[in-house]
Amino acid sequence: MVLFKDSPEYVARKNNKFEPVNVTFKEIHSAVPKEIFVRNSAWGLYYWGRDVAQSLLFWYLATYIDPFAASPVVAAYGKTAQFAVKWGLWATYWWWQSLTWGGMWCLGHEAGHETLSPHTLVNQFIGFTLHSWILVPFYSWKYSHAIHHKATGHMDKDEIYVPYVRQDFKLPPEQVATKRDYMEVFEEAPIVALARLIIMQTLGYQLYLTLNTMGSPMYPPGTNHFEPESPIFKKEQRRMVVLSDIGVGAVAAILAYATYKSSLSAFIKYYLVTYFLANHCSASLRVVLTTFLQHSDPTLPHYRSGEWNFIRGANATVDRPVLGWIGRFFLHNVSHDHVAHHYFSRVPFYNQPTTTKVLKEVLGDHYNYDSTNCFYALWRSFNECQFVEPEGDIVFYKNKNGVVAREVSPTMKSLKAVPPAVTERPELVAHLTEM
Repeated sequence: MVLFKDSPEYVARKNNKFEPVNVTFKEIHSAVPKEIFVRNSAWGLYYWGRDVAQSLLFWYLATYIDPFAASPVVAAYGKTAQFAVKWGLWATYWWWQSLTWGGMWCLGHEAGHETLSPHTLVNQFIGFTLHSWILVPFYSWKYSHAIHHKATGHMDKDEIYVPYVRQDFKLPPEQVATKRDYMEVFEEAPIVALARLIIMQTLGYQLYLTLNTMGSPMYPPGTNHFEPESPIFKKEQRRMVVLSDIGVGAVAAILAYATYKSSLSAFIKYYLVTYFLANHCSASLRVVLTTFLQHSDPTLPHYRSGEWNFIRGANATVDRPVLGWIGRFFLHNVSHDHVAHHYFSRVPFYNQPTTTKVLKEVLGDHYNYDSTNCFYALWRSFNECQFVEPEGDIVFYKNKNGVVAREVSPTMKSLKAVPPAVTERPELVAHLTEM
């Protein structure tokens, strides 16, 4: 089936030896129209209002599910029909509401980049209210996410989805490792792999926020986003981390009170299931599915200091048409235009399709796109992206058999031989990634 098959773009990229992107930041920056950088408060508040209104509408419609399923109209067809109608409608609510909350995460993400308005307070209002509602510490995440954009794809400095290395699994050196060595570490029944994937998709974001799971190796074990003294944050950021905690705590208190006044069942049906699905479906972040796929792909490189620069890091991601038009509408282009977002994180999401069009022309074969079904791609990356080697300035993921999906071209021109001014414009990079 096409749904469970690698896309032509993925196959072509996998079969071609890797050559790093060779355009300059000046070439890219001069190619994009300057009007795409214009931010509009009215549009930002419109999208905030649209997502809030959608969520309220879905919640209102959901209040009719149980009464309708128990009505004589449905009861006349028997208990089986009542069961099917009731839970079929709840599943429908969970799907569309989770997409809406995923969109809220994405808008909060945009607000963190200050792309929704030229006014900081407007961006903070949008981001703080939306992220707090889905229990995301807005300012805390905003600060760590800025690090991710400034060091994307860097093995030592990136903030999230930093690959494990061979030693993390206590594997023997590559030269002496046998098939049995890999089997002892990675072999598992498909049902076990599926269970681990489900855990990652439902709890992965919470584990990252609280325990730094798959986060930067720069931080000690137990580093989290809720502790103001966390090494993630600068001293001047700590009071805003406290405000983030207050926002999440206030929503948690409201939910607890609402549960007390109604029932645990109502809390689970109206909020909890949607919350976990939103963490799976929304971007970014979404939260797990799309962010994992954007930065964990067998054909995408990771760099160490000797070969990393901003251009190479920004290009170490991939655009995916996640959920088609549904993803564009509900998730605000977060997966369709992710490459553009890493090159120009200060461009409003509604202008990023224009940026993507320009990047396709400027980058040529270096533009990364993958039309593989997102759920199959998730399974593929989960199984193929296991670890990277501890040596090498450019590394690719290896799978459960210790086999690398893509190799570096022997004719690659090392960054060490290229003057920094040719590949980067530090002042532009600082401006475009500032949060």
